[in-house]
Amino acid sequence: MSITSLEGKRFAEMVIQGANNLAANANMVDALNVFPVPDGDTGTNMNLSMTSGAKEVQNNVQEHIGKVAGALSKGLLMGARGNSGVILSQLFRGFGKAIENKPALNSQEFADALQTGVETAYKAVMKPVEGTILTVAKDAAKKAVITAKTESDIVALMEETVKEARASLNRTPDLLPVLKEVGVVDSGGQGLLLVYEGFLAELKGEQVSDYASLPSMTDLVSAEHHKNVQGFMNTEDIEFGYCTEFMVRFEDGKETFSEENFRNDLSAFGDSLLVISDEELAKVHIHSEQPGEVLSYGQKYGSLISMKIENMRQQHSTLMNETSHHLNEDAAKTQESKEKKEYGIVTVSMGAGIAELFRSIGATYVIEGGQTMNPSTEDIVKAVEEVNAEKVIILPNNKNIIMAANQAAEVVEGDVVVVPTKTVPQGMAALLAFNPSVGTAENQDSMSEASSYVKTGQVTFAVRDTSIDGLSIQKDDFMGIAEGKIVVTGKERLETAKNLLDEMLDADAEILTILYGEDASQEDVDALGEFIEEKYQDVEVEVHNGKQPLYSFIFSIE
Repeated sequence: MSITSLEGKRFAEMVIQGANNLAANANMVDALNVFPVPDGDTGTNMNLSMTSGAKEVQNNVQEHIGKVAGALSKGLLMGARGNSGVILSQLFRGFGKAIENKPALNSQEFADALQTGVETAYKAVMKPVEGTILTVAKDAAKKAVITAKTESDIVALMEETVKEARASLNRTPDLLPVLKEVGVVDSGGQGLLLVYEGFLAELKGEQVSDYASLPSMTDLVSAEHHKNVQGFMNTEDIEFGYCTEFMVRFEDGKETFSEENFRNDLSAFGDSLLVISDEELAKVHIHSEQPGEVLSYGQKYGSLISMKIENMRQQHSTLMNETSHHLNEDAAKTQESKEKKEYGIVTVSMGAGIAELFRSIGATYVIEGGQTMNPSTEDIVKAVEEVNAEKVIILPNNKNIIMAANQAAEVVEGDVVVVPTKTVPQGMAALLAFNPSVGTAENQDSMSEASSYVKTGQVTFAVRDTSIDGLSIQKDDFMGIAEGKIVVTGKERLETAKNLLDEMLDADAEILTILYGEDASQEDVDALGEFIEEKYQDVEVEVHNGKQPLYSFIFSIE
């Protein structure tokens, strides 16, 4: 089959196929991550980002390809999670901008748009690294441009593009030594290849995996459940504030799924619980106060395919304001004219204890997320808007959230800056350095400087076997991570924590803050305290229950 003109409806189907192919293989992409830590990994982030783009496309299917590409760009931009998701959004942001006024594309225009997307993505990354998704996108686009000079068939063009993307992906270990050491190709590049393979499958009239067979949760959640009941309560009476929906794709090696046990366990997290499942998937709706913990529980059974979290307190307040407007227009106008705060600080946190600690030292709004679930650009934008401040500072507290935070700062109106904190301890140090009497630029500088003086250590477990930096790591081993590098491993949590502190505490260390997580026992915490008191008598120690998932201990050393 030959296609010489690509219009919007066919491109929409290409996007949906690409999203489905990525979703079907998200776990495989996650497995390519170099570090075997239980983070929100590349496959998860790219999948959720692409799903957001595909949903926006599904709502805007039309013949004009420029408008469909614009919808994809919008959905990806707001749904982007993690560095890989942000780069993916930038690739299609440039693609969409190049064709925004075109009703259809020929092969040359399609290839040129891919090239514009690559240029846009490279500009968005402060220090582009070759051997990543950027390289795969660049090589594939270059091949497309060359092919288009003699090939008018878009199917043939896409075949060559996919072929070169695959070849480029296989070359990534030659460009990034750490990939060669671990024996994998780049995970972000693999995710992009899956999207392109979905594009090609649609052009050729083939199909990739689809999850549409699962029953619709919408049919089970009635409108009254979310809206009609709202008028009979006060906002402060809402016990579980976040309406959380997500889907889990089951995986071998994870916990065996039992719908009854799954439902019983989830019921402890909140109310209004609905669970539907088949052999491959479970779809969940729950009202919870800690949605991040709910999502972490779901990941015990497999990969998260899609996720939606809504702040019901905000929804209720908005609805009541709208009702008040109809009953009393003057009162509504008074509410709307409420003065903004001068400053607001948005921070990202994993764990209820860490969130409360951030609030206690000055955070205005804490986004649930971090390591286990990177918040999207839209999540961060909504948080900035909700703080209702003239000036806003964002603390991402994770290197994989910084790009999404920067993207949110560009999207939202007003004086918004990002202090690029990479860890929770850095975020806390930065927040303590905040000065409300100076401007955002000065605060950005001083808070960034303060964060640089803190060393971060983490104790977690390995999700797979690997060998990296001379260390042989087995699945379920505990790992001690210092400043982002795995430095010690062990079979016991407490011994690993002690060995990590031995690596990190030196003569300059004065203050050690310990944030212990959900899986750290009080005996472990007490024993660690005794170890420090005996061996490092000059170090002042503070201990807090961070209640963070997956990370037994987080150490902040100043």
